[in-house]
Amino acid sequence: MERLETGIHAGRLSPAEYDVNFSDLHPRLDNHEALVAADRCYFCYDAPCMTACPTSIDIPLFIRQISTGNPIGSAKTIFDQNILGGMCARVCPTEELCEQACVRNTAEERPVEIGRLQRYATDAAMQADKQFYARAEPTGKTIAVIGAGPAGLAAAHRLAVKGHSVVIYDAREKSGGLNEYGIATYKTVDDFAQKEVDYIMSIGGIEVRNGERLGQDLSLADLQAQYDAVFLGIGLAGVNALRVEGENLAGVDDAVDFIAALRQAEDKGEIAIGRRVVVLGGGMTAIDAAVQAKLLGAEEVTICYRRGKEHMNASEYEQDLASSKGVIIRHWLAPKSILSQDGKVAAIEVEYTKIVDGRLVGTGETGVIAADQIFKAIGQTFEASSLGQLRMESGRIAIDAEGRTSLDGVWAGGDCVFGGNDLTVSAVAHGRDAAESITRALNAAAAPAVAVA
Repeated sequence: MERLETGIHAGRLSPAEYDVNFSDLHPRLDNHEALVAADRCYFCYDAPCMTACPTSIDIPLFIRQISTGNPIGSAKTIFDQNILGGMCARVCPTEELCEQACVRNTAEERPVEIGRLQRYATDAAMQADKQFYARAEPTGKTIAVIGAGPAGLAAAHRLAVKGHSVVIYDAREKSGGLNEYGIATYKTVDDFAQKEVDYIMSIGGIEVRNGERLGQDLSLADLQAQYDAVFLGIGLAGVNALRVEGENLAGVDDAVDFIAALRQAEDKGEIAIGRRVVVLGGGMTAIDAAVQAKLLGAEEVTICYRRGKEHMNASEYEQDLASSKGVIIRHWLAPKSILSQDGKVAAIEVEYTKIVDGRLVGTGETGVIAADQIFKAIGQTFEASSLGQLRMESGRIAIDAEGRTSLDGVWAGGDCVFGGNDLTVSAVAHGRDAAESITRALNAAAAPAVAVA
């Protein structure tokens, strides 16, 4: 077998190989497949799958609608609770949420394919450009939404439906947030993230101002003064540092930047990748980076995680997917230093770890893994410097059950808030519920005072 070129290079594969490698991970079900899959649902009363869904979609109802040949009606049932149901159908860890709770998920049976059925219905509605919602009469109120990610888009859509005007500010050139810049390419093919943004915006009453960053182009105080309410859906902008020698060498990169660059590349052959790649981390970002490194033509890809398999944030399904693509996952290894040759990455020194009295400690035993490229996927951080006097909790924005922050007229949701689980579907629920809370607050403020006899 011919060896791949050493070092970090673009164009390791042919165009045809890139097309195959980055094709749709789970293509949409055809009509017959959807009917067969829907027929497996028991349409449970008080269904556990519905309870397991962060957006509380009526799963038995939408599956029954598919089974009766009504995918458009099924899509409305989904969109009523989750306007980003199309993307969530592609990226939700259904194996840990609704499908995990499915009563057919037993040792003898597999669960109903809820995620793929949801995609079948939402794709049908979007491809038909079927619009289910019309704006209410204008309220005269305008709300600023900071961040055009899942939380911000869900909030903006629900606010627009209620008749409010919405202005979305986003630091990036494209709207979509994590859905546009942070999801593996093979999960969202055919520019689906932007198609979903366009579908959401078609409600009207929403203006998007890209390239405007809170704390740089905007201030929270000015937004509070200018708008009737503010919703913060600003996500996580920072990346944790390794804090080891050699971290700044050429060839040490942030996994989130790698994923974003790959998502925006028109030609996958333009993305350079190493022959031997090491990814540090145990979450979805680590898996997405490792799998895509392999799909770009890396010969050896190794994930190093400092704890055990059972501690990884990435689901077991995603871990198995990585292994099926040839990614090696090694546990109980922590980075100790990055070794160089001629100013470039040559290897990484790792230390074996274990848990003692509930704490992760190094054993003192070390090893070296050859690498010419290293991706850091050890978690993102929240940058709170632009948020003034907002109360924080564990480094993120503190909110109540309705998404209200400690500042009057300011709500928040998504990854930037305390208690979130960094899932697209949870961010959608935060944005939707905050929009309802904002509407109640604005209505209450506008209501005439009741005279007391």
